[in-house]
Amino acid sequence: QVQVAESGGGLVQPGGSLRISCVASGRTFSTLPMGWFRQAPDKTREFVASISPSGNETNYKNNVKGRSTISRDNAKNTVYLQMDSLKPEDTAVYYCAKVVSTWRPSALGSWGQGTQVTVSS
Repeated sequence: QVQVAESGGGLVQPGGSLRISCVASGRTFSTLPMGWFRQAPDKTREFVASISPSGNETNYKNNVKGRSTISRDNAKNTVYLQMDSLKPEDTAVYYCAKVVSTWRPSALGSWGQGTQVTVSS
């Protein structure tokens, strides 16, 4: 069972940037495809981005493509999401999770506490 802990959220102005992080437990992290998800108020949780175990394949939701970059450091058991040109509609709690695969980004296992990202002037 992989446990995760997200961090790095905060308040940012529209057009700004933010990098959020997710540290995962366990010795198998380097074998796991990972993904970022988000949940805005009164909306269901949605997929944002996913990454293959080696980091050489990535997949993005259309409305963040070109503005976000997912990456990972397997030596640190950490996956990152760099978000640029942020918009108010990016406001949400962001979660990471193990996924079925980079191209089948259904989340597996338990969720962490998430990290709040608020985009507002």
